[in-house]
Amino acid sequence: MESKNIRNIALLGHGNSGKTSLAESMLFVTGAVDRLGKVSDGNTVCDYDAEEIKRQITIASSVAPVSFAGCKINVLDCPGYFDFVGDVLCALRAAEAGVILCSAKDGISVGAERSWKYLKAANLPTAFVVSKCDEEHGDYFAVVDALREKYGSIVAPVTIPTADGKGVIDLVHNVCYTTSGAKSTKGAVPAADAGRADDLRMELMETAAGATEELMEKFFETMELDEADMITGIRAGMLDRSVVPVFASSAMLNIGTEAFLQGVVDYVPDPTEVKGIDPAAPTQAFVFKTVSDQFGKYSFLKVMKGNITSDMSLRNVRASSTDKLGRLYTVCGKKTTEVKDACCGDIVAVGKMDWKTGDTVCDPKNEAELPGIEMPEPCYSMAISPKTKGQDDKVAGGLARLNEEDISFTLVNNAETHQMVISGQGDIQVDVLCSKLKSRFGVDTELAPARVAYREKIKGKVEAHGRHKKQSGGSGQFGDVWIRFEPQEEQDDMIFAEEVFGGAVPKNFFPSVEKGLRNAVQKGVLAGYPLVGLKATLYDGSYHPVDSNDMAFRTAAKIAYKNGMAQAAPVILEPIGDLKVYIPDANLGDIMGDITKRRGRVMGMGAADEPKMQELVAEVPMAEMGDFSTMLRSVTAGRGYFTLTFARYEDAPGNVAQKVIEDAKAEAEE
Repeated sequence: MESKNIRNIALLGHGNSGKTSLAESMLFVTGAVDRLGKVSDGNTVCDYDAEEIKRQITIASSVAPVSFAGCKINVLDCPGYFDFVGDVLCALRAAEAGVILCSAKDGISVGAERSWKYLKAANLPTAFVVSKCDEEHGDYFAVVDALREKYGSIVAPVTIPTADGKGVIDLVHNVCYTTSGAKSTKGAVPAADAGRADDLRMELMETAAGATEELMEKFFETMELDEADMITGIRAGMLDRSVVPVFASSAMLNIGTEAFLQGVVDYVPDPTEVKGIDPAAPTQAFVFKTVSDQFGKYSFLKVMKGNITSDMSLRNVRASSTDKLGRLYTVCGKKTTEVKDACCGDIVAVGKMDWKTGDTVCDPKNEAELPGIEMPEPCYSMAISPKTKGQDDKVAGGLARLNEEDISFTLVNNAETHQMVISGQGDIQVDVLCSKLKSRFGVDTELAPARVAYREKIKGKVEAHGRHKKQSGGSGQFGDVWIRFEPQEEQDDMIFAEEVFGGAVPKNFFPSVEKGLRNAVQKGVLAGYPLVGLKATLYDGSYHPVDSNDMAFRTAAKIAYKNGMAQAAPVILEPIGDLKVYIPDANLGDIMGDITKRRGRVMGMGAADEPKMQELVAEVPMAEMGDFSTMLRSVTAGRGYFTLTFARYEDAPGNVAQKVIEDAKAEAEE
């Protein structure tokens, strides 16, 4: 296979828009499979994971290569649910074009809008497929009109459904594909559709002509473009995103599939037309996906430069290691087929490598690293723990393995709150990870809201005495200190000072006093949270020439701390976050009201960079934000998104502080 005969496309769109069904139809029509699977039956090639079959949604992108008209088309079937956006972004690194699916009945969904945004950010050629044209109340032309209204005249239908619903008309080649079973037969455009087809074909000629100056001149001279010119124009327009083709499809009936395949071959750029891909350069490949399951561990590579052979050794730039490949595979769903080589631009898998998603592997003599994959910040966090005590390591180990497949979630073992906190894009993602922990690693888990890391501080100034005296035969222990405690605003860490006169406490014990205090401030007296913003000044004390030692003065300092803090007006501090929310104009009032209920303060608002969207800036207590992502998704139908970053600590209101103290006491009693 040569690079010019490779096409890599990612199928994008909202959940249930027909991506997996289209991929299945492409496999069936090209003979890659001998029966047409259905999502509802759990027997499609792309949705093979047990969780995908159970939930009937795509959770992870899968690769399905098909052969058509002398080309290899690598189809990347991507998840539609926002929780799994990480897999979409990984797939886009391997694709030369994105194909967004919109249902003929539902039109432009929020998933389609988001997919457009991702493709625009990645500067990737884009096409639309209007799916499920056979369904009742489906209207292909209404969807095309809506797309044109939203994205402009660059949206250009290249196939349209026939009036009888039995086929599609290819406007470029001016033929009708009539479908029966897996077979489509080409014929003349039906008389009933001829008028509309001619009008749309003329529009398409104008759109194609606008892609290059040469075609524009030719069109103005003759007012006509032949098939080859139209293909050239649409292909050039796709490459610079000035033409967005639209295809009609009824994947469950295989209607429009062959015409779509022809369109992919004709219009989607081959890898060599995209910047950064060079067949003549030394080998370089990018790990865009990792699968680590019961079938083994596979690293999926997009070959960016040169070619790859199974007997090669490649250098992993991140890990600074050189690995011999051994075996290469093409993968179709879960089925692997061994191959000897892969050309530039192709997708291939390597087994049993200690590589991670986002790694660059290359010729050891020509080391160069490609940019990694930027993931959105996780916005949904929960504490995760095993239902059976003593299995924490099993949970952490299992999630580490799952993190090889899905790099969009994080796991933090919070030493302060004594919780493992899992953070991802939403509740469905976290629920899927828990299910996989049980099915793959045999560990049952439970989720709970993640504890907030509060702080304590004193408002008053106090002088406290700490005395430690112990005599039990032989040498004893003696330490005696007077310490002044007061609040300070210079830093969170404790500031230690000494004003001892006349050797009341010998200098060699100052570090012991400081060490005792630094240990003590890790637990405040109200609820056991770290105490910040403290200045402690050692100003007096006494010692015993024989019994005084480091341990005695350390203990005396802790006693002084305990005696003093309760008298120094201690308060609870809560973390405050800077919140930026991006929401549709229509939802602004609802979200402002919700933020106010969460004790948030709106700091400003204004038009966002996106049309009909508002940016709202607020300061909010982070303890109130646990379910904000779920609420925002519900209120805005998935269109809203946000960032939340820690800003500072502030005094907690009395009722909040009281609850924090009560919760800490209850936990201590358990």
